[in-house]
Amino acid sequence: MAHRNNDGSGGGFPSETSAGPLELGLLRTFLAVYRAGAFSAAARSLGLSQPAVTAQVRSLEQRLGRQLFERVPKGVVPTKVADELAAEVAAPLDTLTAVAERGSAEGEVPPEPVHLAGPAEFLSARALPALGDLVERGVRLRVTTGLADELLEGLRAGRFDLVVSAVRPRGRTVTAVPLMDEEFVLVAAPAWAERIGAVTPDDPGALGDVPLVTYAEDLPILRRYWRHVFGRRLAAQAAVVVPDLRGVRAAVVAGAGATVLPRYLCRAELGSGALVSLLEPEDPPLNTGFLAQRTGAPEREHVALVRERLLRGIESG
Repeated sequence: MAHRNNDGSGGGFPSETSAGPLELGLLRTFLAVYRAGAFSAAARSLGLSQPAVTAQVRSLEQRLGRQLFERVPKGVVPTKVADELAAEVAAPLDTLTAVAERGSAEGEVPPEPVHLAGPAEFLSARALPALGDLVERGVRLRVTTGLADELLEGLRAGRFDLVVSAVRPRGRTVTAVPLMDEEFVLVAAPAWAERIGAVTPDDPGALGDVPLVTYAEDLPILRRYWRHVFGRRLAAQAAVVVPDLRGVRAAVVAGAGATVLPRYLCRAELGSGALVSLLEPEDPPLNTGFLAQRTGAPEREHVALVRERLLRGIESG
């Protein structure tokens, strides 16, 4: 097999750097770091000190003559060498661990939690309600919220098992499938809707004096709606900025102004009359959400259960 350079390029592992078989303990520690994305988290899962874990990984790197991890502010990122090694050893080590734990004095060891990440609003309103009954089947969930780019980096580093992303991931290290299409709707409270009057795709002028509520200063969803529906650039400043669409919804229900929301997030308010749709265009703007997973990640039953439930149980809207 071809040699790799120290930066992780090339292919295969050199045999001449090895002095006998590798210790299983070193490989087990390596796999824990690879999956956790940090020495500290791996140390906790293994019941070791962080210096011990660091020393074992360094020892393995010296045996292989290759760098396995690059340090980053929030942990470590595996090199291509580490990706290849993990693909080789994960299944055999998991099998050995399962055999070793049979009939242990402490009883059956619970499966690892499924680490799910994505936008706070979507996870709260759509994903978690769809996953609730899986907990009774023994699935343990650890949920992280944040922005797509940060979460996808965490997925590549092995900190998450699944990520719901509003942007399609790039590169070969992550695979993604469409999860749902969310439709955007222009809404306001009834009092503002009455003051605004008729709004048409040809004439958004009635919205000129309405305070705009958004989750970011640059009004990303509103600008996209204006461009798609009205065919023009939105030149306005936000009146209220809340970095959570649920907060945006609450402010608009309270009469703060108008906004654009995913329909799934305001369907109940539209049904009750707390919010009014100001326009129902024939071609509303849509955004596709993706469910992303690290390429070549070890197949785990509970991760597969969560993935299947999300793909089957989340409807577009």
